[in-house]
Amino acid sequence: MSDAAGGVIDEITIRDLGVIAEAVLPLGPGFTAVTGETGAGKTMVVQALGLLMGERAVAGQVRVGSAQTWVEGRWRVPLDGVVADRVRDAGGEVEPIEPGPIEPGPSETGPSESGATETGAIEPGVSTSGASRDGAGSPGRGVLAELILSRSVSGEGRSRAIVGGRSAPVGVLGELGESLVVVHGQSDQLRLRSSTEQRSALDRFAGRAFRESLDGYEDAFRSWQALRDELETLVTQREARIREAEALRVAVTEIDALAPVAGEEESLAERASRLTNLEDLRLAAASARESISSNELDGRADTVGLLDSALRQLERVVAHDGALQPIVESLASASFLVAEISTQLSSYLAELDTDGGTELDEVQDRRAALSVLARKYGPTIDDVIVYFESAGPRLIELDNDSDRIEELTDAVADALGLAETLAADVSDARIEAAGRLSGLVSDELRALAMGGSRLVVEVLPGTELTPTGRDTVHFLLASHAGAEPRPLGRGASGGELSRIMLAIEVVLAATDPVPTFVFDEVDAGVGGASAIEIGRRLAQLARGSQVIVVTHLAQVAAFATNHLSVVKDSEGAVTESSVKQLTGEDRVAEMARLLSGLPDSESGLAHARELIELAATGR
Repeated sequence: MSDAAGGVIDEITIRDLGVIAEAVLPLGPGFTAVTGETGAGKTMVVQALGLLMGERAVAGQVRVGSAQTWVEGRWRVPLDGVVADRVRDAGGEVEPIEPGPIEPGPSETGPSESGATETGAIEPGVSTSGASRDGAGSPGRGVLAELILSRSVSGEGRSRAIVGGRSAPVGVLGELGESLVVVHGQSDQLRLRSSTEQRSALDRFAGRAFRESLDGYEDAFRSWQALRDELETLVTQREARIREAEALRVAVTEIDALAPVAGEEESLAERASRLTNLEDLRLAAASARESISSNELDGRADTVGLLDSALRQLERVVAHDGALQPIVESLASASFLVAEISTQLSSYLAELDTDGGTELDEVQDRRAALSVLARKYGPTIDDVIVYFESAGPRLIELDNDSDRIEELTDAVADALGLAETLAADVSDARIEAAGRLSGLVSDELRALAMGGSRLVVEVLPGTELTPTGRDTVHFLLASHAGAEPRPLGRGASGGELSRIMLAIEVVLAATDPVPTFVFDEVDAGVGGASAIEIGRRLAQLARGSQVIVVTHLAQVAAFATNHLSVVKDSEGAVTESSVKQLTGEDRVAEMARLLSGLPDSESGLAHARELIELAATGR
């Protein structure tokens, strides 16, 4: 778990989820038990919370005959906590409520001042407010805010999330869920058998200083890996890099010898076209010049002569009519412009090389050479120039491989030495934490009617470095005094795994407080006195965290401060369920049903009352 501040779930509203048509679950701080007949939809409560926490949605969750499933949760969170900040980052809002601690649930009893429980085990170090961790001060204190999260799932499986009144990616719900809720179901018993999960639990317990040590190791490990990978690349690809360097040298020499210029292809094409059509250009320019200004037009006046004659005629009479003045001026300009064109044509003809054969050959040879470069390093000359400019630095890099390999060899050795030193520190810290965790969980197991059992947390440092260190962690269970500890997968039943999981969470909550725990039939495979002890321990866990438990055992539900029952009503082919908050005799009747299956049995009712009184005393 992170150190982010979480909050308390006040209420969850469910609509068209599984067999639940519509239900409102009043929750709040303390210990909430959710009970109901088989098939009534108790686990839908856990599914609804899972949707709000960003779990994958499936179309099969939508109630038969409905277009979509919709769930909404209302939380109380610290206004300035990490959860509220993340909501604002996502564009949502949280609404301030009022300052002060969150009140405990009905009939909830706080822990003693020392923090010790009736069994002597360590109690989670948080107040009776049930609020979550907040690095700014005591949990639950300060200004609180209401956070609303909702999620809809269509019959086609499309999902939409609303965070603080604004649409947001479902991933945001997942991020918030990491700070708000820890859900435990029967599948977690299987995960508890995994060495990876066991190592993760030990690391959580080890605390903040260990986390910082592990972070330092992880940085060193990544640095060592990066340097090692670079070195391996240089060594394994050395021959290929030598060939690449040789090819680059040939290319650089070839391109440098020709020295192409950007845009040269176009200018050479224009020059070649001019030289190829030199005679046509000369004849056209000469003919145009003669038409404009020439004495050889078979007695006809040229253009310049005609314009001059027209200008003289008008200048002779312009004094008699001022309207002719603009015409005279335009005619004079035209005469000047045509004379200028004649001059330009004469200059153009003088510049034309009547013998361009040699130059044309040179241009065509240059174009052919550039074309070869473009095909090899292009596809254009501009690309060739870019290739040439990048080839130099790359060639320097490749030529320095030997020096770089030597440098990397030393750097890898140094990085490995640092990583190994830090890995040893991590191993030492894990071994020390394992001893403490073993003792505390074993104490908890005695409180859960497993007095002869002992949890052994085994840390085995290996020889290979991994991203999490070099340790393999195993949780072993000695089921009775003198028994040889065995792996949980072989040494614990389903009921024992449930209690071990609960014991571990209780211990972890002391060092890594969790705002809300949700247990889905954590009491599976348990009964009798063991069930009573589980209920008692859940109640004690609820002193510092909100606890929601889906259960089928009266012995567990008796310890709840808030009892919800999922009630089903069969009409036709579709079962509709709703949720009812139980108090007084309604709760007694439900407890009797859980005990004997007979909600109206006098003996069952008497037993239920006795169990409720026992739980109230032992809570």
